[in-house]
Amino acid sequence: MRTERKLTRLDRVFARLDREPERPAHIDVPRMTRHRIVLFSATLAFYGAIVWAVVITSWLVRLDWQVMFFRPYQQWAEIHAFVDYYVVLGQRGPTAVMVAAWLGWRSWRQHTLRPLLALGVSLLLLNITVGAAKLGMGRLGPHYATTIGANEMGLGGDIFPSGHTANAVVTWGILAYLASTPRARRWLSALSAVTSLGVGLSTVYLGTHWLSDVLLGWAAGLLILLALPWFEPLIARSETWLFDLRDRWRARRTGVLSAPAPVEAPVLLKPRPTAVDDEAAAREASSPARSPRAPVHLAPGPHTARGERTPGTPAGSRRPPHTDRIGRGGAPTARPLTGG
Repeated sequence: MRTERKLTRLDRVFARLDREPERPAHIDVPRMTRHRIVLFSATLAFYGAIVWAVVITSWLVRLDWQVMFFRPYQQWAEIHAFVDYYVVLGQRGPTAVMVAAWLGWRSWRQHTLRPLLALGVSLLLLNITVGAAKLGMGRLGPHYATTIGANEMGLGGDIFPSGHTANAVVTWGILAYLASTPRARRWLSALSAVTSLGVGLSTVYLGTHWLSDVLLGWAAGLLILLALPWFEPLIARSETWLFDLRDRWRARRTGVLSAPAPVEAPVLLKPRPTAVDDEAAAREASSPARSPRAPVHLAPGPHTARGERTPGTPAGSRRPPHTDRIGRGGAPTARPLTGG
């Protein structure tokens, strides 16, 4: 009796790496629930509170200066090399490439463009919101501060909120947002939170950001993740449009390759008529048509000379026939003698 081989854990892992035969019937798309709206409102209120605390130069600004004077990169100099590499997890270029590669595989495996489109929408929102806040508030960083104890706002800087922190929240948080199971979503949410927290503290350690910059960066990134369900209809319409465009392109390509157009008979080209040809054609059209001449057929037999022909009287002549005449070359006949 033949028994089937039991699949090992490695076999199941490789089976999950293969492409699914068709797109899953049901894809879990997060919705803007009441719980998510409450979280979005609370995060937005926290965002506004951080901005207001910095604008009025409250205790948060004093804490920023105290951390800066503490100089963590000098207190724990032994971890400086590790932090220099770890902070790359918050840079826009490397993280976007890594996450896009993973989500590209997800898109190929499930026959859907939603993962890549969701990443593109989140990064676009990140650039717009965080970039506008940076340029609008114009805060200088710790290395460029001019007045001790000041909030350094409106001086042409681009440090508030922290772009590294916000990018880490959005880039790694999108993996949890697109997770296919609740368990994977919980684990990925915890992992992205720890990663973004480490990136934010790394910028404070290196002295490139104030502590309040990091707090506002966390809030800015979380707001984008919480607002993504509002953009799901746009993502779905974009995916449908792209698939329709792909199908039309494939149909046009396969139609040309599989059923080529039949080759028609060559057309003889005539030279363009000149003015002389036009005048000749006009004369031919105006002149009456001539009846075609009857073909001339020669009589069979030998052709006789003219002198050998017998004289004849033309038809219709009034002159009587002369029977006494002698043809040319003929023997004369004897005339009867009459007495006179």
